[in-house]
Amino acid sequence: MIWDIAFRLALRALWRNKGRAMLTALGVIIGVGAVIAMLAVGAGAQQRIASQLENMGSNSLVVRAGSVTRGGVRTGAGTTSTLVTADAEAIAQLPGVVATAASVRTSAQARYRGTNWGTAVEGVSEDFPTVKNWPLEAGEFFTDRQVVSAEHVCVLGRTVARELFGLVNPVGETIVLKGLACRVIGVLSEKGASAWGQDQDDTIVAPLTTVQRKLLGINYIHRIEVQTTGKEAASRVYREIKRLLRERHRLQPDEDDDFRMYNRAELAKTAEESASVFTWLLGSIASVSLLVGGIGIMNIMLVSVTERTREIGIRMALGARRRDILWQFLLEALVLSGVGGVFGVLFGVGVAVALARFSQFQVDITPWSIMLAFSFAAIVGVFFGLHPARKASSLQPIEALRYE
Repeated sequence: MIWDIAFRLALRALWRNKGRAMLTALGVIIGVGAVIAMLAVGAGAQQRIASQLENMGSNSLVVRAGSVTRGGVRTGAGTTSTLVTADAEAIAQLPGVVATAASVRTSAQARYRGTNWGTAVEGVSEDFPTVKNWPLEAGEFFTDRQVVSAEHVCVLGRTVARELFGLVNPVGETIVLKGLACRVIGVLSEKGASAWGQDQDDTIVAPLTTVQRKLLGINYIHRIEVQTTGKEAASRVYREIKRLLRERHRLQPDEDDDFRMYNRAELAKTAEESASVFTWLLGSIASVSLLVGGIGIMNIMLVSVTERTREIGIRMALGARRRDILWQFLLEALVLSGVGGVFGVLFGVGVAVALARFSQFQVDITPWSIMLAFSFAAIVGVFFGLHPARKASSLQPIEALRYE
């Protein structure tokens, strides 16, 4: 069989019923477009989650103060006073640990002249920007000397800077926190919302000792952020920190931990797996419409076989083999699915771009999703076109010529 002739015959047969062929191809176009658009939305969701976890520090661990039990009553998380700055310093010496940042947290009404804003206030050590992967937008961060001497300085989150100062540069100005005057020495870059929707920029960061002594009146800490050398090291460091803290806090084997630990690397892995499942779920749902388009191809090809029965009989009488008839109709199905696939790719990319521009969805159009959708369209064309093609090739020449 000469393939270029067969291809031209397939195009000619489809062109004779171009309206019907266009409507059939439309099902494939919608199916391919839906698959590409949904996979783009899913990949965008994965990318957004990965970005949020990166902002949180996917290579980091969090150690928080635990709970105590008094008279059979558990006081709740964060109520122990056994976690201290020396614990953070000891953890920093462990292999695989890059840096640690001890912190305490409270809330306060920040005032600047006639403006005020209620926000969170964090007392942190000097390694906070490194551990949290949070660079400054303006000014500078406080030093170890300023932490040791409990200086009255602070660094503002972007939301607090906007609410108190508007468009004015706050560096060098003085704000008041619970009656404590603090000089603003820097502004953190915009971090955005956390994975739980909390505005991370709505915060004021001050030296750990300043918040401990001047605002809270305590000598313990609430949490320790630990940055590790990588995700692989995080699990090992997790076990080492637990062993170290139990030793330092003199806990007996039968006693519960008086601290809590969280591995953000595990959280990142779980979130990425969930997002991947979500992506494939969206793609699977969208592929149903592509299967519907394939059923449309089968239907229209069966109608075509019935209409062209005499033509098939004449070709067989003139020497056409059964496999020639089979390939003729199979090529027509492939052309329908191929053309639908090409226009479906354009349609899907257009829908994804529109979603990114006019909605809150983040999309990521990947080459593999386009190749997957187009390949699936071709497979659908072969699968649903095979039965009509086999039916056409199995006709008996005499019966086909007699068909009215």
